[in-house]
Amino acid sequence: MINNHEIDYRIFGEEMQYVEVELDPNETAVAEPGAFMMMDDGIQMATLFGDGSQQQGGFMNKLFNAGKRMLVGENLFMTAFTNVGQNKKRISFASPYPGKIIPLDLLQLGGRVICQKDAFLCAAKGVSIGIEFQKKLGTGLFGGVGFIMEKLEGDGLAFLHAGGHVQERVLQAGELLKIDTGCIVGFTAGVDYDIQFVGGIKNTLFGGEGLFFASLTGPGKVWIQTLPISRLAGRILAYGTYKRKEEGSILGGIGNILDGDGWK
Repeated sequence: MINNHEIDYRIFGEEMQYVEVELDPNETAVAEPGAFMMMDDGIQMATLFGDGSQQQGGFMNKLFNAGKRMLVGENLFMTAFTNVGQNKKRISFASPYPGKIIPLDLLQLGGRVICQKDAFLCAAKGVSIGIEFQKKLGTGLFGGVGFIMEKLEGDGLAFLHAGGHVQERVLQAGELLKIDTGCIVGFTAGVDYDIQFVGGIKNTLFGGEGLFFASLTGPGKVWIQTLPISRLAGRILAYGTYKRKEEGSILGGIGNILDGDGWK
């Protein structure tokens, strides 16, 4: 029996994408605060405490549900959008930074997906957003995503967002994939997540790729991003604090105008 609301969707855009969700009468989609972009008339908005998957439970159950969201860096509240009209309505949610939106049919993925914190964008109402603890000390300390990851459970549609391009890999049983620790977006429940030391003194000291790889062993699906938000933020910060040698001189100012940087 399907417990989540069934929704249809379309994804638009390339570098800055948004997802358009089509709601039948009385269907509901939930999203992170700030993800909303636009919607048709006839859709009602409501603020939920927690992820909205257990709204019939008691106060303590809702409080525990909201507390789990705080641990993974999400907001205490979510926004629910319900079609209260008689016809189909559409609502759109936008990505927060350049990258790709990943649709996940949890029913086809075994009912559970583990993902990095802050990856969740929106979902059909009924999808539970919980926490997944890393039981291995080394993985929690050096795995790039910390001891706590986000866990999506249910049988409906959920949407993640990741930076840059996203590659989906299907791992067979026992197949090992080594990934930069910051490039993991998520993986299905059957994938074993661990870390592996890079090895070699020169690689460790001068390789520039960190001390550890993330190692994912199948069977299952893995989603990998090319541009983690931390890497993007680091490049922007480095560019903003970089001072060119010719700055401060008349010749340098002319050079800045010629190459498009403007007068500085």
